[in-house]
Amino acid sequence: MASRCFGTRTLTISKPVHVARYHDYVRVASKAGSIRVPLNSHNVIGIVNSRGNRSQQEDFYGFASLSLDPEELRISVKKAHGIDWNPDLVDEMYARQVLYVGIYDGHGGSAVAQYLRQELHGLFESVNKAMIPDLFAWIKEIGGYFKRFKGGAIAPWIDGTNKEEMTLEARATLAFFEVDKNMSSDTAAQTCGATSSVALLQSLDAPSTPFFSAQKLALTVAHCGDTRVILCPTNGSSAFPMTESHHADSHIESIRLRRMMGSSLITDSYGESRWMGALANTRCLGDLRYKRFGITPEPEVRTKLLDGKEWAYMVLVSDGISSILSDDEIVDLARDAANPKKAAERILAFSEELGGDDNATAIVVPLAGWGKIEGPDQTKDLREYRRRQASKP
Repeated sequence: MASRCFGTRTLTISKPVHVARYHDYVRVASKAGSIRVPLNSHNVIGIVNSRGNRSQQEDFYGFASLSLDPEELRISVKKAHGIDWNPDLVDEMYARQVLYVGIYDGHGGSAVAQYLRQELHGLFESVNKAMIPDLFAWIKEIGGYFKRFKGGAIAPWIDGTNKEEMTLEARATLAFFEVDKNMSSDTAAQTCGATSSVALLQSLDAPSTPFFSAQKLALTVAHCGDTRVILCPTNGSSAFPMTESHHADSHIESIRLRRMMGSSLITDSYGESRWMGALANTRCLGDLRYKRFGITPEPEVRTKLLDGKEWAYMVLVSDGISSILSDDEIVDLARDAANPKKAAERILAFSEELGGDDNATAIVVPLAGWGKIEGPDQTKDLREYRRRQASKP
C-alpha cells in the first residue's frame, strides 16, 4: 500500500499547474555519475503494514524523494538551526533533494488516509506561496474556531505581498490545510479523517550524500494526531521522540482549545477523554464537520539538526503499535536487525504477540549510525516479562 512515485506526471490539484519532479528513488553521487537507489529496497526503507483483526485497512503510508527550492531549504535551515548552508556547494539536483516519509492512520473510514497516500507527497512538492491568500479565505469561511485563526506559519504570506520564500514549516502547514480544502466537497471526509506524521530529511553534506549516510542532516517533522516519529541514538540512551500525541487532554492541545473554544472535553465509558464526546485526536485531516469546533489540520512542526553518526535510525509507527509498546521498546526491537525491513517486522510482530489487533504500521529509516548502537538492550528484560504475561491463559 505504499505511495510509490514513478517518473514525471502533471498534477492538476492546484493552480498553477505543477510538473511533479518527485521520484521513488534517491540520487547518489559517485565517481561514475549519479546512481539511482530505489526507496522501496528493504535496505533503504523498511515498512510493514497489517490490518490486524479489523474489518478494513485504514493505515497507509507514502515515501518519495522530493525536489524543493534550494533557497527555501537554505532559509529553513538558517531559521531552524542558525547555520549557513550553501546549496551552491553541491549540484542543484542534489541541493533540491529531500526525502519524504509519511504515515497516515485513518479513522471512521479509509477515504482520507487513502487520499494522503496518493496525494500528500505531491502536495508537499507542488504548493506555493501564491496559493495562501485564497486558502486563508477558505479557512476563515469555516467559522467557529477559525474565525480567530491568524494563519500560523503561513501568516506572513496571507496578503500576497511577501516575496520571501516559504519555510518548510509554512510548506507543511499549507499542504495540510490544502488537503482539507481539496476534500471539502467529498461527503466521506465530513465523517472520517486521518492522523498523519511526515518526516523530511535533507542532507547538508558537501559533497552531497544520501540520507542513509549523511554526516549532517536537517530533520523536519510535521505532525497531526497520534502517529509517532522516534529517533534511536547510537550511544545506547533512551529513544528521542519527535512527536507528541494530540489528544484532547494533552498539555499543548488543552491549552490551545481552552483558549479558543472553552471546554468540550468528555470522558467516555472506557475512561478516555474525547473532544465533543467523539474524537480522541484534536488535530487531524478530514473530519470536516468538526473543524469549526477546533479540530485542526494545522501541523505541529518540530526540527532537529542531526549528526548522522549519532543516530542509528528513525522509526514511524501508527497507534496500533504505540498503544502497545513504549518508545524505548520500539527502538530496542529494531536494534541489530539485518536490514530496515527486518527491523520493522520485529516491531510489528512483538506488538501483535502482546495482543495488538488494530491496524498497525511500522517504518524504519536507517541513518549513518545504522548497526553501530552501543550498550545493552535496555528493555530486553521488560519485553521478556511482558511476553510471559501475554502467554498466560
